[in-house]
Order: sequence, then C-alpha cells, then structure tokens
Amino acid sequence: METANQTAPGETLAPLCTVCCCGLINRTLAVIFMVSLAFAIVVGNVVTLTVFMQTRHSGTPQGYLKVSLAIADMMVGVWVVPFSVYTEISLMVTSSPPPWYQGISTASLDGGSGSWQPCMLIGPVFAGCTFVSISTIFLMTLERSVAIMRPLHKDTLVTRHRTLFLIILSWAGSFTLAMAPLMLSKSFTLEYNECSRMCNYAPLLIGNELPSDANILLLFPAFDFSLLGGTLAVNILVFASIRRYSRKRKLLSEGSLGTDAGAGGCPHRPSFSDIKAAKTIGILTFAFTASFSPIAVFVLGNVVGNAWCNFSFFAFWILTGNSCCNVIIYSVRDHRFRKGLTLLFQRDRSQPHSEKS
Repeated sequence: METANQTAPGETLAPLCTVCCCGLINRTLAVIFMVSLAFAIVVGNVVTLTVFMQTRHSGTPQGYLKVSLAIADMMVGVWVVPFSVYTEISLMVTSSPPPWYQGISTASLDGGSGSWQPCMLIGPVFAGCTFVSISTIFLMTLERSVAIMRPLHKDTLVTRHRTLFLIILSWAGSFTLAMAPLMLSKSFTLEYNECSRMCNYAPLLIGNELPSDANILLLFPAFDFSLLGGTLAVNILVFASIRRYSRKRKLLSEGSLGTDAGAGGCPHRPSFSDIKAAKTIGILTFAFTASFSPIAVFVLGNVVGNAWCNFSFFAFWILTGNSCCNVIIYSVRDHRFRKGLTLLFQRDRSQPHSEKS
C-alpha cells in the first residue's frame, strides 16, 4: 500500500513513482499497448456502427441503444487513449513533463497563469462515457425485459421517441455527473496521473490531509453500482421468466401439459431473438461490472488517502479495454450482427471487382 507523498498546502495527492510507472522500456511498452487498444476500440466500434446502420434493426429502439453505446465507446478510443499516448511520448522525447502533468498543473493554477489544461476536457469525457455506457446497458435491459415479460405491450411501451428521449437524458445526466466534483467543490482538479496514465480527478491536499469534501468522488461508484444493481435485478427477473417459458415449452413438447393448459399457462411467448438478445445484454452487464469493480475499489482507497500506484494503472486500463469488448460479444452472440458483418465484407470485396468490370 502506498500513501501520498505531498504535504504542501494546495498540492494534489501524488503517489510515489514506481517501476510500473517509470523507465523508458516501460513507457515504450505502455505506448504500444495504448496504440493497439485505441486501434481496436475505434475500428471495432466503427464496424459495429456500420453494421447497425445498414440493417433494419438500426431503426428500432434496441438499435438506437446499441448505437449510443458504440458512440460512447468510440469516443474513448478517439479522445481519451490518444491523449495518453501523446503525453507518454512527450515524456519520452522531452526531459520536462507537460504542463498538465501531475503536480505541475496545480502549481500553474496556484501561480495564476490561467493556462487551460487539456485534462479539464479529457477527464470528464472519460468519466461521462463510462456513465453513458452503464446507463445505456441499464436501458437495454429494461427494453429487453418488456420484450420478454410483456411482448404484447412492447410496441406501445417502448417507442422510438421515448427511447431517443431516454438516450438524450442519459448523455446529459452522465456528463453532468462527470463534472459534479468540479461544480460542487473547489477542492478538486484534473491532471494527468503518472500511475494510471490518464487524466484523473485529484483532491487538493490541505497540509497533509484530504479536504473535508473529498467523499464527493464516491458519487461515481455509488451511481454506477446503483445502476448495475438495478440492471442485475432486472436481468434476474428476465432470466426467471425465460426459464419458466422454456420449461413450459419442454413440457408441451413432451405432452405433459394439455393444449389448453399450455395456451393458458403461457399466453405471452417471447421470440427466440428476444431471448437471445436478453442473454447477450446479461453478458454485457457482467463484463462491465467486472471491468468497473477495480475502479470502484481504487476510488474508495483514494478517498481515504491511499494511492495504489500499480493497481490504479491496471484498474483504469481494464475499464478502458471494455470499450472494445462489445463488438466481440455481439460477434459471438448476435447472429444478425454476424450476418451483417459478413455482408459488409462481401460488399467491400465485390465493389472493386465491379469497378474493374
């Protein structure tokens, strides 16, 4: 366990630089990893958006939610990761760290330079996109729960206009929450952290103590775990309904239930695609929970004054890596996505051939 090493008033919680954070070889490997991850996130989500936009499924509420999730993930690959790559390369090329680096940004603010820090944009983008992802997964779970448990009322309850309104509300609320520590308190700043190698919120130390309102950062894990808990609860209800339906279908096929009993006992029959989509969303929920949990542990430790340098790097980049997992999950679970992906590549191959002919 590592603790803060800064004691001057107004300084940020800066951990000791460890082997995980320093060294030319280590930074080179980190840059290679970041570039590869950014490429995977951007290409994967561009392919996902292209497939969704070229299918009939794109005009449905579920299609809107998938597009929203892909855009949030792609923004991480376009803005957040490239900025970390740029900063790490700057640290290798130049002997002095950039002005937005840990500790330097706070000193410039105290000195009254008034220079704008890029982390003031990159940090909220990363936090906001994370909140958009979990809120979108929650909305996808609600949409699937209506399709499974109330299929006859699906078109009435889940409309495109309502879905678009909820998506807009999700984006607005997520980015408002991402800015909450800066709006509700003057005890925080955003700077590039030498351990996580990302723009993070940093509480300003008062002497050798954290500010009294440092627990504002707990809003982030509280929000995410509340939505994840709600998502998990809805998924349990949906899977229980699917299990009951599957059991009745099995009994009907074996002749254990009469025709009238089967019709009366199972009046609402969800389609196979709805059941498949519900299971896919369940996997998405599990993947996001697994990737977000290390961040929640780190934030809790940070609030009580622990730095956990090595752990913070793995925690933040595991969460970032989740942005390229959705296309993998869709490819494995969604046959319509696989079909659209096949048609997309077949079309790309046939176009050059038709131009030659």
